[in-house]
Amino acid sequence: MDQLALSDPGDATDRRARIVLRAALSMLVPLARWLVHNGVPYGSFASALKSVFVEAARQELAAAGGKLTDSAMSVLSGVHRRDIRDMGEAPLVQARPKAPSVASQVFTRWLTDAHLRDGADRPMALPKSGAAPSFDALARQVSSDVHPRTLLAEMQRLGLVQVDAESVRLIAPAFVPQQGFDEMVELFAANAADHLAAAAHNLRGDRGDKFLEQSVFASGLSPRSTQALGTLARKLWRSAFQQMVRAATPRYQQDSRDEQGSMRMRFGVYFYAEPLGEDTNPAQPAVGTAARRPPRAAKASRGRARTAPRRG
Repeated sequence: MDQLALSDPGDATDRRARIVLRAALSMLVPLARWLVHNGVPYGSFASALKSVFVEAARQELAAAGGKLTDSAMSVLSGVHRRDIRDMGEAPLVQARPKAPSVASQVFTRWLTDAHLRDGADRPMALPKSGAAPSFDALARQVSSDVHPRTLLAEMQRLGLVQVDAESVRLIAPAFVPQQGFDEMVELFAANAADHLAAAAHNLRGDRGDKFLEQSVFASGLSPRSTQALGTLARKLWRSAFQQMVRAATPRYQQDSRDEQGSMRMRFGVYFYAEPLGEDTNPAQPAVGTAARRPPRAAKASRGRARTAPRRG
């Protein structure tokens, strides 16, 4: 049964809405599994979605220069005016990701600063205190609001560093907290939200410049090949990560001095693999997805690997 009631099945707007809803439902399956796994039932999620749709309607009206009235947001979102009034003025949805934590900023600086790397081009162990290079000096370079001892304790809690007597060394290759469920969820939400925002922006016909949002897809692979490609993906990311941070740091510092820091950005990479479904023939396209083909389908196309449909 179709889950979108249409006033006119032949209407172009309703047809577009039907296509968008089907795509959204497909994207929500992994999210729904995560919610169910963590004890969030359908009823709680459906109720909470009201505030999400109201916030989305508010942003659309603001972008179009419309009046932010309860009636206008109700018409656009489909949420009853009474429910919008009950929400009050307090925002129920964090519309923008929070700024990176001080711990993540220190971690990134330590990982990418050429002055903090040893002869093997690895992050060096630092003395806990003293003049640079030391952990205290690094922490104070990043923030004067958090005491280095407090920051060190937080990074230990997150499983990012290890303290040996009077020295500190990184033990994590990336800022993925080993402790602290809240921090892990914040990272997941920020990364996934910006990835979706880039793709949604590219699909809107009223936007000019397109964001980078591409992927390489192949099916019919063995577990061994998939593992090898995953290892390659991580290697490629480490190089891209360091290049981007080294380019972004001086630009951020210059823009801060010039008081021109009105923008934010996120550059990310992901890799995902899973077994093919029993009803999926790797030699045939899978309905509703980018065409699934054997590995030979990843052959060069005009000098480049074949990618998923381009949107940016």
